[in-house]
Amino acid sequence: MQRPAAPSGDRGYVQPRPPAAPSGDRSYVQRPAAPSGDRGYVQPRPPAGPSGDRGYVQRPAAGPSGDRGYAPRPAGGPGGDRGYAPRPAGGPGGDRGYAPRPAGGPGGDRGYAPRPAGGAGGYPPRAGGPGGFGPGAGAPLAARRPGPVPSSLPAGGPKLTLRPRGPSEGPQPGSMEDENRRPPPRRLGGPSPLAARKPVPAPAKKGMNPSDRKREGRIDVQAAIEGDDDRGRSLASVRRARERERRQAELARLRSGQERVVRDVIIPDVITVQELANRMAARAGEVVKALFRMGVMATITQSIDADTAELVATEFGHRVRRISESDVEQGLEGEADTEEALEPRPPVVTIMGHVDHGKTSLLDALRKTDVAGREAGGITQHIGAYMIQIPSGDRVTFIDTPGHEAFTSMRARGASVTDMVVLVVAADDGVMPQTIEAIRHARAAAVPMIVAVNKIDKQGVNLDRVRQELLQHEVVVESLGGDVQEIQVSATKGTNLDKLLEAIILQAEILDLKANPNRAAEGTVLESKLDKGRGPVATVLVQKGTLNQGDIVVAGAEWGRVRAIIDDMGIPLTGAEPSEPVEILGLSGVPGAGETFVAVEDETRAREITEFRQRKAREKVTAAAGAARGTLNDMLARIQAGEQKEVAVVVKADVQGSSEALGVTLGKLSRDEVKVRVLHSAVGQITESDIQLAKASNAVVVAFNVRATVQARELAVRDGVEIRYYSIIYEVADDIEKLVRGKLAPIQREKFLGYAQILQVFEVKKLGNIAGCRVTEGVVKRGAGVRLLRNGVVIHQGTLSTLRRFKDDVKEVANGYECGMSFANYNDIRVDDQIECYETETVAAV
Repeated sequence: MQRPAAPSGDRGYVQPRPPAAPSGDRSYVQRPAAPSGDRGYVQPRPPAGPSGDRGYVQRPAAGPSGDRGYAPRPAGGPGGDRGYAPRPAGGPGGDRGYAPRPAGGPGGDRGYAPRPAGGAGGYPPRAGGPGGFGPGAGAPLAARRPGPVPSSLPAGGPKLTLRPRGPSEGPQPGSMEDENRRPPPRRLGGPSPLAARKPVPAPAKKGMNPSDRKREGRIDVQAAIEGDDDRGRSLASVRRARERERRQAELARLRSGQERVVRDVIIPDVITVQELANRMAARAGEVVKALFRMGVMATITQSIDADTAELVATEFGHRVRRISESDVEQGLEGEADTEEALEPRPPVVTIMGHVDHGKTSLLDALRKTDVAGREAGGITQHIGAYMIQIPSGDRVTFIDTPGHEAFTSMRARGASVTDMVVLVVAADDGVMPQTIEAIRHARAAAVPMIVAVNKIDKQGVNLDRVRQELLQHEVVVESLGGDVQEIQVSATKGTNLDKLLEAIILQAEILDLKANPNRAAEGTVLESKLDKGRGPVATVLVQKGTLNQGDIVVAGAEWGRVRAIIDDMGIPLTGAEPSEPVEILGLSGVPGAGETFVAVEDETRAREITEFRQRKAREKVTAAAGAARGTLNDMLARIQAGEQKEVAVVVKADVQGSSEALGVTLGKLSRDEVKVRVLHSAVGQITESDIQLAKASNAVVVAFNVRATVQARELAVRDGVEIRYYSIIYEVADDIEKLVRGKLAPIQREKFLGYAQILQVFEVKKLGNIAGCRVTEGVVKRGAGVRLLRNGVVIHQGTLSTLRRFKDDVKEVANGYECGMSFANYNDIRVDDQIECYETETVAAV
């Protein structure tokens, strides 16, 4: 609505005032040149006008300081500004509505209090001219200022402190905190801000009065310095203290013997005394005393075995649970198969016999191959595994073993994994040493045997002699009334090969061979090698389950994920079933021949098993090295007799089996004076590390079917290390035996020359007694050794100093001639004594 013609002091929410009316609102219209009493939105007031506004312009020096309370006011000046000091009791409440106005006061302020009914719009003009600064209706601006500042305050203003406020204390009236706590001004026609925003009181804690709630969580500087903050310990700290007291009390009871707690004590294979005491919660001194009573003298840092530790723990009244490092291998082989899960599998047949009896040729005739033609020296020096399919449709796995005496371990390995043994005996040669050894291996493995008499196509063979020789070793063939099948074959002409296969199938049906293919794979490592392009390669025979590509396997002390599976014909496969020989790639190293391999569920289990086995292998090598040094008496004996000579050898072979056979062969060449020591035996090429090892030990490098790398050859030439290459195992044995003989000390051998009989004794001055003798046998030489025999007993042994015939010195006297002889430094010679003459010669040791 339109405001009346009266001057308007509100915010200009209605039409602008007439030009003649003074403008007392917030500069919504341009004010006249008259002094303005509002917030300084227009030109500054004249210097003579009173400064009653908010200090936006500079006040005259003589004017009262009513400016926001930033400076102390004079004692007599009115404090009418912003309510920082209490107002006088009789002053009008026309300032901003911070305090209630009296009922009869003019409501000339911003509408926070009701105006009197007679005012036009509630904003009557102030007396004294435009702006309402003169005398008239309403009190002057200076009268609305707060009262004088109390004289009790210090000159620099009130002192601020962090002292906590008392329960009954509140904010000082008119202070900044009191102003901030007041509600905002309410607009005309709008709802009250207090009604729109009503504070929600915080939930009060039970058992706490309002003063404690105000005090909670607050601390001042003085209380923190003096330590009167009344802050207690945390709940976690109290719990830790109580738990510590409980443990100390329990330990005190245990030490005093008032209460004995029975514990489960875990005892490994080896444990120290201190660790045993800790596990029993007993003092180490008491455990040492218990050991002394048992007769074991041990300190707290020494280790005791598991049996002794179990006795000590039982004496202390505890329960014992034994564990071992080998427990990691428990459950590795899986559970036993049920009869319903078993399925028929092909038989595994091992071909065994003496060298050059035609084992590989017989297998070549069955497989239609020529493996024997590619063997060095015409003999098999590797173990081979093949699977063939016979005309009837059945499959048979054959394992070919070497016949040389050095490959005993290969033959034993083949006999341990086979279902039956085919003993090959040459009809023209009969039973030989390795034939006898093969019979023993078959009996040790408790497998049936089939005798294949080979080379029956040769002229002049005697089969009865072969049967009789087999009978001497308790092998009774069917023709002599026994239970061992005998098949007469010829590998070169292919005679009776079908009968041999029929005998194998018949024996397999009797054995009823079965296996479970639906389980984790298990088997045996037949052979292993280090291939330059493919890495470690292992030839394995699957005995249980199915080996799939991607399986994680543990083979001896090595593990890996199977990257590829290859059969004996070089064809890649995705899986291998029971009784199937294959090559696998992906192992971390070359496993030992004859080791078992098992497929495990994850890599963690595989690492645990291989780390345990590697640690055991290192301990075994260390123990063997310590045993080789011998006892203290052996050491003293070697010192007195001179250090024992040795021939050091570094062996590198193509496959693990050959390396093993070379080690056994070289070990047999040791003598009492000279020992053959194999420093290192491995598979693969000769590397620089092998040359460096040989140089440090002055050893010979033996390379069996392998070659050295370019860097290794250059290093060997520069350092003078000898590398000897071989492809036949008995050549290795012959050469190393020559080295051993070269290290032996030469032998002093006595050679008999002849006898002489003393006929007469002559005494010659300056020469002593001279014996006149006749040579009765052989010859007598000057300077040779002599023995003086009296009644068949040697009474003197020395050298012959003088030998004369007549008056001439001669070198020797033949049989039947007389001569004169004298001994060096010996004169007790008599008639009829006999002189034996000999000489000593040096020969090489054999």
